[in-house]
Amino acid sequence: MLRNVTHESSVVTVEFDTGTQARFHAIWLRDNALDPDTRAPGNGQRLITIGDIPTNIAVSAAELVNGDLQVTFQPEDKCVTFPATWLADHVYDRDTSADLGRTAPGITTWERGIDAPSGDWNEVHASPAAKRDWLAAVAEFGFAKLTRGPTEPESLLKVADLFGYVRETNYGPYFEVRTEVNPTNLAYTGLGLQAHTDNPYRDPVPTLQILYCLENSAEGGDSIVVDGFRAAEKLCAQNPEGFALLAGYPARFEYKGSDGVCLRSRRPMIELSPDGEMIGIRFNNRSSAPFVDVPFDKMEAYYAAYRQLGEIIDDPAMGVSFKLEPGESFIVDNTRALHARLGYSGAGSRWLQGCYADKDGLLSTLAAMEMAQPEAAE
Repeated sequence: MLRNVTHESSVVTVEFDTGTQARFHAIWLRDNALDPDTRAPGNGQRLITIGDIPTNIAVSAAELVNGDLQVTFQPEDKCVTFPATWLADHVYDRDTSADLGRTAPGITTWERGIDAPSGDWNEVHASPAAKRDWLAAVAEFGFAKLTRGPTEPESLLKVADLFGYVRETNYGPYFEVRTEVNPTNLAYTGLGLQAHTDNPYRDPVPTLQILYCLENSAEGGDSIVVDGFRAAEKLCAQNPEGFALLAGYPARFEYKGSDGVCLRSRRPMIELSPDGEMIGIRFNNRSSAPFVDVPFDKMEAYYAAYRQLGEIIDDPAMGVSFKLEPGESFIVDNTRALHARLGYSGAGSRWLQGCYADKDGLLSTLAAMEMAQPEAAE
């Protein structure tokens, strides 16, 4: 609840019952008015444009009504109520961090030593709470396992169905991960693979990847997951200038391993939002194209930072490893978590299926579940 309100023509100041204060501009309040003429009651979408708001918008009155804020705008003579809880959730009058490379609230970075977050196939399909916890783990840690699933081909599509949709690519709705003759991709061999993000040559990249085990009697082939955000944090602490180079100049990535396919992207290895928050990692030596967007006098320092980031990623202390058993799968946030594979022998069999999906579906499903059961999400 609110316990005090003051205003000027262009600013309203409120004091919450916690004692904290916050200011809101008249233009911001009018743009975000919650009345049915401004927001569609059914879906909450805005019904006005910025051009519909008078340029001389002003607050003529602001008062407490049952602990909430009631504002009258001129020249429209429009009265709108803003719930105190809504205002508290949307405060922007606060100190903001300017730390370059910081992570968003709710993100926990990690390295070897953590227990891999995991869900049980039957539980996440039967229990909303178990499903919510599994989705929340992916959102917080960037990866999670799913155990005790079926071993029928295409079971991985049912994993994507838990939260969204498969993103089809030139590899199809899903792809097979097992040794092939004349493979179009090194993933289809028994070679070990350095920790990497998938498909950096796409723009946008698939933001989630699911790998599902159907057979695994070969020796070796353990999966390894590395937190790219933690690796970038380490680089920033050890070499802030190098971090800034990898974030400030685009790398180039390319794939043309199949007939009729030539995918290219021009994006930084470490992607930051305009205010410096870390939002993405693209790291894949196999798919790197020549870097031509870094100035001549910075190229050697750029390569030194690239090498240093690679050394951090390759450090065994950074990875969480596990061997998938038939019916087990794992999902990774492909904008953050890198995955690797140890080499495996020709004896026995190793058959995984993989597919891509997108994080917006997972985050939407999670948010909707938390809104429906807020007390259980706390």
